[in-house]
Amino acid sequence: MDKVISKDGTPIAYEKLGSGPALILVDGALCSRKFGPMPKLAPLLAQRFTVFMYDRRGRGDSGDTQPYAKERELEDLDALIQVAGGSAFVVGLSSGAGLALEAAASGLNILKLVAYEPPYIAAQDANHAKANHEAQLKRLLSEGQRGRALKYFMRDMVGVPAFAVVMTRLMPGVWKKLEAVAHTLPYDANIMGDFTVPTARLASIQVPSLILYGGKTDAKLKKAAETAAGILPRAQRRTLDGQTHNVNPKVLAPAVTGFFTA
Repeated sequence: MDKVISKDGTPIAYEKLGSGPALILVDGALCSRKFGPMPKLAPLLAQRFTVFMYDRRGRGDSGDTQPYAKERELEDLDALIQVAGGSAFVVGLSSGAGLALEAAASGLNILKLVAYEPPYIAAQDANHAKANHEAQLKRLLSEGQRGRALKYFMRDMVGVPAFAVVMTRLMPGVWKKLEAVAHTLPYDANIMGDFTVPTARLASIQVPSLILYGGKTDAKLKKAAETAAGILPRAQRRTLDGQTHNVNPKVLAPAVTGFFTA
């Protein structure tokens, strides 16, 4: 493990694997270098790339300087790009895809971008857009209700069925790991804003992009991905058959590699 110091002085922990062109992985909510899809995805991509996977601020071995702002996470990613040589390919999953798209819109030196199911919603879904998820999460966390914040995220924001939440709580050690990073859930909500597709921001991105979604994923996420791909000036879109929001790294890796090496 190494660390890079972000612009505001926050240490950001990362690991580097493989050799070849630089590729940075950006996690979604609750995930880190040691938990989630990246530990399995990184070795697969390291066969062709120098892969950087990192702990987003507030997670794992990275710092968590307050107050939080989306701009600080963009600075974190830029610091990693500089460590990687000044430019890099970027892969983002879920809200990490939203962060990666924001980075591209902000002018970070991203060569190509893959975004898997950024969790936008249709503009007409007014109830979701007006829910102010960030404020709800902050309220629960300020009361010390990490478990309730997790349940709110899973049920009210993501739409996970109630039985799936119960099953997650019963999985040995998993709920405890999720609770340990529950304080970062408002960060992801901040990145996504009201969760509607940011049309103007996406339209400004000139980075060649690939928008991916699973063939078995929720219809709203499919629609959001299709909408985003239609707005991005230099985007392709592709469906990964049989996949859901929890994509199989063995299916994702070939799609990423093919796009970046084309």
